[in-house]
Parts: sequence; C-alpha cells; structure tokens
Amino acid sequence: MSPLTKVVEKANQLLVERELEVKLITVTLLARGHVLLEGVPGVAKTLAAKVIAALTALKFQRVQMTPDLLPSDIVGSSIYDQRTGDFKLRLGPLFTNLLLIDEINRASPRTQSALLEAMQERQVTIEGTTLRLEEPFLVIATQNPIEFEGVFPLPEAQLDRFLLKVGVGYTSRKGLIEIMKRADEIESSLPFIKPVVSREEVLSAIEEARAVRVEEAIYEYVADLVQATRKHPAVKLGGSPRSAIALIRAAKAWAYLEGRSYVIPDDVKSMAPYVFSHRLVIKPEYEIESVSPEVVIGDLLSKVPVPKP
Repeated sequence: MSPLTKVVEKANQLLVERELEVKLITVTLLARGHVLLEGVPGVAKTLAAKVIAALTALKFQRVQMTPDLLPSDIVGSSIYDQRTGDFKLRLGPLFTNLLLIDEINRASPRTQSALLEAMQERQVTIEGTTLRLEEPFLVIATQNPIEFEGVFPLPEAQLDRFLLKVGVGYTSRKGLIEIMKRADEIESSLPFIKPVVSREEVLSAIEEARAVRVEEAIYEYVADLVQATRKHPAVKLGGSPRSAIALIRAAKAWAYLEGRSYVIPDDVKSMAPYVFSHRLVIKPEYEIESVSPEVVIGDLLSKVPVPKP
C-alpha cells in the first residue's frame, strides 16, 4: 500500500465529502504535476490544500492573486543591502513544496506568466540567476467559474501546464449538515494536524508511481483517445502531445494509489475527464448548443475501442 494512501484516508476524516478531490490532488503530487481547482467560494478548496500539506510534512505557502500583484511578489527579487554594498536575493513564496495560488485568474497575464517557468521547468530565474526548486513542487491553483469582472482568463498555454483540472462542487444536504456541526472542530484542529508521511516518503512514493508498468496496448489506447479529440466535429483544438503524457502519468499515479503496479484501461478512463477538460477548445457553434468538453470526452470514451486484456 502506498504511504500516500494514509494521507487520503486521514484527509477524508477531516474534510466532508471531498474524497475524490483529495485523491486527485494526491494523484497530481505523485505524477509531479499541478492541479487547477475550479469551484465557487466556500467549498473547501483552500482547506483541502492546507490539510494535504500538513499531512505530508511539506512546506506550504499561499498567494492570494490580485490585479496589482507583480511577478517579483511571487518569485522574489534582488535587493540592495546597504550594510554590505551587495545585492541579495529575496526568495518569494514560490520557493516551497506546495504552493496554493488562490484565484489565479485575478492576476494579470504578466504575473500569471511568471509561474510558467516554475511549473514546467521547476526552476526560477531572478535577474539572470537561475535557481532550482526543491522537490516535490506542487502548484494548487483555484479559480471561481462564475466571476467575469476583474479576472484575466488563463490562456491555453498556461492551462496546458496543469496536469488536472478538477471541478469542486457543493456537498450533499447530509454533508452540509455535517459541515455545520463540525465547522468549529475542523477549524480548531488545523494547527494541530500531525504529518502521517514524511517528505522523504513522498519522494519515494513519487518514484514508485513513476515505475508503474504501462503495456503497449495502453499507450495505443491513449494515442487513439488524443487523436480522437482532434477529429471530433465539435472540437476546435484537441489534445496535444503534452496531454497524452499527462494522461499516462495520471493513470500511473491513479493505479499506484489503487495498489497496482500496472495500468489498466479503467485508470485511463478515470483520469481522461480531468486531463482533457481544460485542454479542449470547443467550436463556437457547438458551444451555443451547450456542447462542453465534458460532453465530448464522454462521447469519446464511449466510442474509442478499449484494449482487450
């Protein structure tokens, strides 16, 4: 059993009806990716990130995005020290293990782009000096899907940097009642959460997930799915090679959490909606008819032949 299974189990004891979201964030961590959480305010997106960071003994930083935030506020800058007469690097909150970016679409495109190098290359360049980020490095970004004023939609190039996009919805009526009863208990327990795995165990789990076996038929299945996204009549922009790599990595991490050392087609099908939903661009004439990426993905998963065991 993966040591990160303990993280999922413990987080589910603290959070209400967030089992899938916690598992998908853990998958992203194992796959060395980044995750975009989309949901209205107040559905525990930030709380889930804090709980996972506390349970994994990882360094945690949070950045609240605003239109006036500068790239240097995130990555850091070089500051003149009057005592020594030298310039010293002041590292920004980006230098952490788990970085929570709240309301990422409130930041200007210039500030959003400052994250690209860190998310893709796992390094940061500050005034000509390149610094590697400590592993593991996971960006959890949140955005509100219903706000249109004062926001800057993420361009496709940045969306593509996120391994998964996860919609975070409301709890059930039963879950809402439990949240009301446990709100004070959950809030007061946060500072006292003890890690159930160490950073070294997380790094070891990442390597074990990377070693999960993928048969040739699975690679062919993923290739067929990606090709199908490009040929679908409702799709203007289909999956890129990066989306295929993301789907394989996510499927391996999902299989690892499920306790298997090999990927099966169901792992691919489980991850496909979260890998493709933010990468597919729907043609305007189909958007008018309420055709969404999720509808297209469901259509493709039902039509693309699944490899036989």
